[in-house]
Amino acid sequence: MNATANAIQRHHHITLCVGTAQQDYDFHTQVLSLKSVKKTLIYDGKTPFFHLYYGNDLGEESTLLTCFPVAHFGKKGARGNGQIGTVSLSVPVSSLSFWAQRLADHGIEFKRTERFGEKVLTFAHPCGVPYELIGIADDARKPWSNGEVPSDFAIRGLHTIVVNTPALEPTQEFMLGGWSSREVARDGKYTRFAFGDGASGKLVDYALENDLPHATWTYGEGIVHHCAFQVADHAVQDMVKNQLEGMGYTDTSERKDRGYFESIYVRTPSGAMFEATVSKPEGFMIDETYDRLGAEIQIAPQFESQRATILQSLEPLKY
Repeated sequence: MNATANAIQRHHHITLCVGTAQQDYDFHTQVLSLKSVKKTLIYDGKTPFFHLYYGNDLGEESTLLTCFPVAHFGKKGARGNGQIGTVSLSVPVSSLSFWAQRLADHGIEFKRTERFGEKVLTFAHPCGVPYELIGIADDARKPWSNGEVPSDFAIRGLHTIVVNTPALEPTQEFMLGGWSSREVARDGKYTRFAFGDGASGKLVDYALENDLPHATWTYGEGIVHHCAFQVADHAVQDMVKNQLEGMGYTDTSERKDRGYFESIYVRTPSGAMFEATVSKPEGFMIDETYDRLGAEIQIAPQFESQRATILQSLEPLKY
């Protein structure tokens, strides 16, 4: 019996490499009407840069999109195989006409499609990352609205992700044996896997692609960096790590403290990076009160003494 059965609960967050911070902030808060729940930094390399979080009122798990604005690197990411290709968000099915008009009003081109019997609006982030709004009849997650989008029409969170892969067989073994999911449906080139009860926010779709170029994994504008999935606690997280390493995924990372949650990472057979994440009890209120969530740029404690220098090095961001 698989010791990690039901270990993966749902999505936790998805992380993108985008263009400028202002472009990204305006898209998510003004067009998609998500709340800015945290403005913080990533410290990879010589100079820190923004790490922006968007979600519902409290930034609850599975409502979160996080973004690395990397335009200053001057490098475009290559989309293709071996990568999460699409960010798929849940909205009430009754809201799709509203969203179609809203996208048009903001000058964003979109198409109407369908997958697994679900109605879909496809469009793109200004940096090029493919997005979808998928109409769902019964998503109970509590949304947040900026006032322009009625709560009854607002985004609930991640519905699924679409991973591009040239072969399905090793992915099936990983998803069933290492990532505690089950295959639930196929639709043309797409195969859907589900966690738990398979509700919105508990799905992964794989697109079998034979002709796409191989995607890039380094920081570059216009790609999805990784997707995180929620697990209950450190004991479960350790079980997932042990299970993956026992299957041969020996490059699974050690636990890393990300301030608001703790994570392990694994490069999946498809090439996409997945993360198993344990939320800290305080969530995003570990360093800000509820009424100040997302109000100020947060600096990691070990860099607080360099606050003035760090803030001066960041690109401008009006909010």
